[in-house]
This record gives sequence, C-alpha cells and structure tokens, in this order.
Amino acid sequence: MEKPDTLESLPIAVIGAGPVGLAAAAHLAERGLPFRLFEAGNSAAANVLSWGHVRIFSPWQYNIDPAARRLLSDIGWQEPLVDELPTGSELFEKYLLPLSEHPKIQPFIHYRARVLSVSRKNIDRMTNRNREAVPFVVRVQSETISQEHEFRAVIDASGTWQNPNPILSDGTWTSVETTSSDAITYGIVNVADVPDRYKNKEVLVIGSGHSAINSILDLESLKQQFPETEIHWVMRKDTLSEVYGGGESDALEARGALGTKIKSLIDTDRVSVYTPFRIQEVRRENGKFTLIGSQFDQLRSLAGIDEIIVNSGARPDFSFLRELRVEFDSTVESVPALANF
Repeated sequence: MEKPDTLESLPIAVIGAGPVGLAAAAHLAERGLPFRLFEAGNSAAANVLSWGHVRIFSPWQYNIDPAARRLLSDIGWQEPLVDELPTGSELFEKYLLPLSEHPKIQPFIHYRARVLSVSRKNIDRMTNRNREAVPFVVRVQSETISQEHEFRAVIDASGTWQNPNPILSDGTWTSVETTSSDAITYGIVNVADVPDRYKNKEVLVIGSGHSAINSILDLESLKQQFPETEIHWVMRKDTLSEVYGGGESDALEARGALGTKIKSLIDTDRVSVYTPFRIQEVRRENGKFTLIGSQFDQLRSLAGIDEIIVNSGARPDFSFLRELRVEFDSTVESVPALANF
C-alpha cells in the first residue's frame, strides 16, 4: 500500500499566469520546487493582452523579474533594450509569452482552469486543531469538469483586473450598470478598434488615474477625425494638479508626459472636466445616461451621455478564499505589508 504524500512533498499552487504569477513560477522553478500554475484565460497574461495597445510608462528594466531573466537567458532569450517603453502587446510577446513557454514552466501551466475555492483539507476556517499540518485543497473548474488538488502552499496572483470598481462614489453597484453593458465599458478601451462606438457621441470617462488619461487621449485622437465627439471627464480629486503628476520633473519621463498632454487638452477646452464630482446616482432613459452627484457640496446633474468608460480602479476577489484565514488591510484590501507603503 502506497504511503500518502507528506505535506512537504506536495507541489505549490500558483493562481494566475500574469506577470506576477509567471515570476512566482520562475522563482519556484529556479529553486527546484514543484508547482502547478492555474490560469483562467486561454493564454498566459490574458489580462495584459486586453490592454495590449497601451504603452506603459516604466521601461523594460523595471518589468523583468530577475529569476525570470536568468531562466530565459539560459535558453538564449534576447532581452529587450532596458530603456525602451513596451506596449502591453510587446510585454506579452517579448517577455511573458517566452517565459510561459520555458521548458521549466510550460508543462505545469493549466489554461482555462478557474480556481473556485481554496481550503484546508477536511477542516473549515473555524477549526484550529492540526490546521498547519494539513494540505490546502484547491478546487479547479476546467472546460468540462471540476477537480480537487492538494498543495503544500498557495500563491494567489489572480490580480484585480477582472474586478473593476463601479460608477458610484460609495463603491456600490447599480441595476443600471448591470443592464447597460452595451454602453458602459470597464478598463482601458482600444478606441481605435471600435471608432463607430464613440465617434460623434457624448462620451464620459470616470476616474483620475493613468488608465483614465489613456482613455481620454485615445478619445482625443478620435475627436480629431470626428469633431462632434464630446469628451467629459469626472473624477473625485480636489484639484486638477493632482492628476498631472511631475511633468518634466517626473521620475518616469513617460508618466510625466501623460500629465503634460492631458493638461494641454484641458487648457484648450478639448475635454470638459468635473471635479470634485462624487456620483450618487446613474439613470438611463432613451439610451442616454444622466449622472447625479455632488460638486462642492451642491447637487449637480450631468445629462445626455451616450457612452461611459469606467477607469475607477479595481479590487481583489476574495470569494474563493473565504475558507482560509487571510489577513489583509481593511482599507486597500492588500496584504498588510504592502498597505504600509
């Protein structure tokens, strides 16, 4: 009769084959630790491909994990120039795809494998006795079946991209959002791929980060071809200067350039800005959206919107970890060590 696996002999589970999950796999492979990597998408870095048209503002030198570099160098990989700025597609094609196909990683990746739950074997989160001595059980849904696998440890690198924040400033979802997927988009839209959707329309972008700035810059390019396109920008910042960044003095030149470009558009009235605007309600009648909120403590209505692009950030999904004792910061929902930075 075969002896059951000891906890130390079990592999390590990695959830998500994006930049972090693949880097984790590289470190495990380099140390000779067995692992299995579960990716819900059809390929590695599926979320990165969804914003492949965007050029990031950090150069290659900040985007390549040291362990991944060592593994790839062993098979003759040509590292990109460290000072170049990759697009999402280039990040995938020149780095993440080769890493996912590395012979020490590729055999252990499972695609179209969505993790449904992670728990401790035969005990729930309320049980203390023998807790640290039993393996983790990861339940995975593949294309046809659901299977359970045992692991010594679990690395959650599932990220936040699939869990965008909603429109309302209080962080709650409305029925209008759930029934208006034809006119509300979350994430960085590739406007050039769907120009007919936005041309000569009243388009509203929500959010104050670099995703929102990229969306607005893409819409501005469309506006140059179709001048009746109107761009509206709603955010909660107290002052516009907060979104401009460091300009020419920014530590990352491309990041500062984004702020400079968006300031120029605002100064020339190419974009209508509403800030601080805290959205309290969203309605849709006859295909047009109306947003109601407060600005300088006064109620304000923004009507006649055809399309909404929501770039208000994202948050992690803890639902599949509910049977574990996961410690996270209650405000930013990261591990406490990261929240302190």
